[in-house]
Amino acid sequence: MTERVAEVDGVELCHETFGDAGGRPLLLVMGLGAPMIWWDEEFCETLAAQGFYVIRFDNRDAGRSSRMRGRANLAQAYLLHRAPYSLADMAADAAGLLDVLGIPAAHVAGASMGGMIAQTLAIRHPERVLSLTSIMSSTGGRLVGRPSGKAMSMLLSAPPRNRADYVEMLVRTFRLIGSPGYPFDEARMRDRAERTFDRGVHPDGTLRQLAAIMAERDRAPRLRKVRVPALVVHGARDPLVNVSGGRATARAIPGADLDIVPGMGHDLPRAVWPRVVTGITRIADRAETPISRD
Repeated sequence: MTERVAEVDGVELCHETFGDAGGRPLLLVMGLGAPMIWWDEEFCETLAAQGFYVIRFDNRDAGRSSRMRGRANLAQAYLLHRAPYSLADMAADAAGLLDVLGIPAAHVAGASMGGMIAQTLAIRHPERVLSLTSIMSSTGGRLVGRPSGKAMSMLLSAPPRNRADYVEMLVRTFRLIGSPGYPFDEARMRDRAERTFDRGVHPDGTLRQLAAIMAERDRAPRLRKVRVPALVVHGARDPLVNVSGGRATARAIPGADLDIVPGMGHDLPRAVWPRVVTGITRIADRAETPISRD
């Protein structure tokens, strides 16, 4: 596991791989303000043990990837659909990373904003996506997937000023948006927060990512044209992206499987990993199974 940097149309993307390069390529896309390490090493290794060649990466404006320019105006993003860059730009980053790695097409799984990017990749670059797994995400429709008032306030709160404040903020955040049906692992969350801060935290970049989300139009009409096997995973008790967002995503993608996980919020607790890994593997198997014409 050695981090590398790929240049994609002037954007540097820090990335890391797990497993045999001859395995089934699986691109993991993370969410708002989150670096690739939020795909836990053990989770990635479990997928690699299923025969996947796992690629995780820092999105632009996260972790050790490029910091972009431009000031985000969230009101303009929501009302006028204007942002410094778009989810389509972020999907193009993902496609470009596959180019650099010499991978014509991959299975793609995204969480939260990463699910939105994965959906956009399947819409705009369908030849690059073998199967799609959208986790705790939504279609961009403004009547579905809406956050609770407390979760929205958390999103818009002032950024922490130092490492200690960041760690406390992330612990508080995941006590709010995490999975009430599973034990909260504070030690794991503190370790994640410390590692995240040390790799680079960019509040202005997170706002640009949030503007890209808010500037989106509903993807549901375009998702109806997606023709790859798809799985939608969502927590029944997600306060940040309401479960209606997952249901809308599954309705929009023809033939998509929907897995609503009881007790799960807006995170992936360790106890849920086997269920998610099994789902990703099942949907990848379906993509690689020849269709009988008898």
